[in-house]
Amino acid sequence: MSKVARKPIIIPDSVKYSIQGQAITFENSGQKLTRSVHESVEIVQEENRLTFKPKSGFENAHAQSGTERSLVNNNLIGVTEGFKQELSIVGVGYRAKLEGTKLVLSLGFSHPVIFPVPDGITVEVPTQTEIVIKGVDKQKVGQCVANICDFRRPDPYKGKGVRIKGAHISLKEGKKK
Repeated sequence: MSKVARKPIIIPDSVKYSIQGQAITFENSGQKLTRSVHESVEIVQEENRLTFKPKSGFENAHAQSGTERSLVNNNLIGVTEGFKQELSIVGVGYRAKLEGTKLVLSLGFSHPVIFPVPDGITVEVPTQTEIVIKGVDKQKVGQCVANICDFRRPDPYKGKGVRIKGAHISLKEGKKK
């Protein structure tokens, strides 16, 4: 059995949860997330603890049980704490601003890049070169970050572009004479 799946998920008292078949729903202070667990994984409920066991007769059920445990735990963390990712913009003239539900980026193109903020995601722009993305669903937050970073990946020579704050960019050496 997967070592990850053996570790139980302890649900705090403030979180309401329900299990219907293979679907687990977590609800806390207006935030609600539902996860449909793979059919090869059995959910074992003991008071406020959840564990995941592989069902016999399924190939890769051991690996799937650990994966499902992690995904369900991410949903629990999402409704209790939420997820946050910070981006930094590096480059002369590169900046970001928020106009309603749209993020407008100036990234050195001849036109501004307009990114519509998806539902369930909150975007803040504390300074012109910083973007903070918050949300309940870890997958949505990560996908939003990836979409914004794809507009202008960091240049390998000067490091200009949009990157996750604190990420190390190894710069290449320039042309020598």
